[in-house]
Amino acid sequence: MDEADRQLLRRCRVRLVTELQVASLWDVLLTRQLFTPAMIEDIQHAGSGSRNDQARQLVIDLETRGSQALPLFISCLEDTDQDKLASLLRMSRQAEKQNPEAVRPLNLMPVVLGPTGLTPEDLREKHGPSKPTPGKLAPVVLGPEQLWPDKLRPEVLRSEVSRPVDSGSGRFSDVCAQEISKQNVDLAYALNTDPCGHCLIINNVNFCLESRLTTRAGSNIDCEKLRRRFRLLHFTVEVKCDLTAKQMLQALVELARRDHGALDCCVVVVLSHGCQASHRQFPGAVYGTDGCPVSVEKIVNIFNGAGCPSLGGKPKLFFIQACGGEQKDHGFQVASASPEDRTPDSDPESDAVPFQEGPGPFDQPDAVSSLPTPSDIFVSYSTFPGFVSWRDTKSGSWYVETLDGVFEQWADSEDLQTLLLRVANAVSQKGIYKQIPGCFNFLRKKLFFKT
Repeated sequence: MDEADRQLLRRCRVRLVTELQVASLWDVLLTRQLFTPAMIEDIQHAGSGSRNDQARQLVIDLETRGSQALPLFISCLEDTDQDKLASLLRMSRQAEKQNPEAVRPLNLMPVVLGPTGLTPEDLREKHGPSKPTPGKLAPVVLGPEQLWPDKLRPEVLRSEVSRPVDSGSGRFSDVCAQEISKQNVDLAYALNTDPCGHCLIINNVNFCLESRLTTRAGSNIDCEKLRRRFRLLHFTVEVKCDLTAKQMLQALVELARRDHGALDCCVVVVLSHGCQASHRQFPGAVYGTDGCPVSVEKIVNIFNGAGCPSLGGKPKLFFIQACGGEQKDHGFQVASASPEDRTPDSDPESDAVPFQEGPGPFDQPDAVSSLPTPSDIFVSYSTFPGFVSWRDTKSGSWYVETLDGVFEQWADSEDLQTLLLRVANAVSQKGIYKQIPGCFNFLRKKLFFKT
């Protein structure tokens, strides 16, 4: 689907979610091969399974269904007598084709108006507000305020334009900036293949009695959100549930041994209980369902150059939803504190278990000695090392819930590190007890997801 159709769907999303009669669409969507049976089933089970949730997910997934998805969808609406919505989309689409600038946001660039004899050197000498001088007209700049004459040098202009603009509406961004960064292979990883990579989600919920670890209620909600999110980001997603420490390592090694030569990226997500662990580079460990820990260092080390040569030079992303320790952060007062984000019905739990010091299967020398100088590795932790990570039994963890929302809103315009900064800021404002996610970033370039 091209950018114009995608923007049209987003502008009409509220009305579509409100009015779309999804129950009458399933058969015709299958007949026209707009969605597969598996995708239809996923949409039907989205969120709470309500009509609104199904409609919202259908519109979101529609963006991934190819260049003819929107006209086919309009035909499906007409076939099911939803003529008002079909007419809205068809007329809006025709209007955009005839006059695209009338409906698309403008990517504003500075335009300098002045005498034709005024040289670039003259512009560079201008600082602050323009002051007219006799016999020489001062230039006038039309464009964003941050690009006034004192910043009009080509090298500065390029850096200013390459920064996404947040309008405050939550949707508008500088598409030009995104494309400049994405197309520059020296600045951004190329995520061009479809699928762009494998995504493995390990979701440990139920633990053996001997482990004395509690059931992680709400983790299945996290798992479903991430499965859907990374599928929309063009990853092939595989979910493995309730694995022992040995089974976790086997699943990770199996993934690392696959041929990633035709792919551009790899993602590993671990949802489990966690603890502190002795480490040299990457802190923390996560538990298998048998109560045995696996260090984050060992997980990352499996995907190094020796263990996974076909991912050499390609980004390897790790998302860890687990406690980093037992400390509970009460936070501290600031002059302008944000309102607490905890709902009356929330039931937060932590994923904390005691710190395990000394030698063990998770910090033996062979787990770290072969780890090369990290490159193309990004490890995102749900919490600061040593602190608990909060999970709501009804809505899932704070970290994953926020990560999913930020990716939905901003993944089409911002790079990974900027997205994670948004996540950290949002999570830090939640709850009575506090939590702040963090990351170890050894990427060599910016990473923009394929959307």
